[in-house]
Order: sequence, then C-alpha cells, then structure tokens
Amino acid sequence: VQLQASGGGLVQAGGSLRLSCAASARSFSLYAMGWFRQAPGKEREFVGAINWNGATTPISDSVKGRFTISRDTAKNSVYLQMSNVKPEDTAVYYCAADTFGRIVGGSASFWGQGTQVTVSS
Repeated sequence: VQLQASGGGLVQAGGSLRLSCAASARSFSLYAMGWFRQAPGKEREFVGAINWNGATTPISDSVKGRFTISRDTAKNSVYLQMSNVKPEDTAVYYCAADTFGRIVGGSASFWGQGTQVTVSS
C-alpha cells in the first residue's frame, strides 16, 4: 500500500486545515487508517484512527473536539479535519494503514511521507 499525504501548510492559531491521504491499494476499504504526528524533538504521537467502514474513529485527548477523521472509499482517501488549531499542533503529520488494533496501538505497516503543519500564534 502506498500512501500520499497532502494538505499541510502554515495556518494561524484558531484556523482550520484539512489533511488528505490518498492510498494506492485496491483493497483500501479493508484497511484501518490512522493519523500520527511528530513534533521536533518529540516522539511520534497517535492522533486518531478510523476503522474500515468509518464507524469507529478514536481520537487522541489532545485533539478531541477539534480534529475529526473521515474516509471516502470511492476516492481511496482518508482525511484529517483540523479546527481551532493551536501552536502545539505544529508537527509533521503522517497517515498510516494497517489493522485497527495495530494503529490504535501506535504502529502500522504502511506509512505516508508526512506533511508539515505549522501553526503560528
């Protein structure tokens, strides 16, 4: 599975941004998808996940109420809608694909290349 993340950029605090992740696999609908982020000098952090049919979308407490995850099977894509962003959301954001359990557990077999999100105060 090849994953291509996009949509990052510079945004002011309080603003919004939508990240996209396009998957190459025909079997995209069988995979759970996830978003992770890594800020400079920090470990990779789980942001959220979405199961194969979109019915389950756990979100990290650090972004709960501000970020949402969705997927479009017809477009082989998963999205991270970021709202009311804060400077501490600044990081490289990665999408990932694997089983739901592995992603929620913090690991995955397939990773996108990452997209930089910078939030200015």
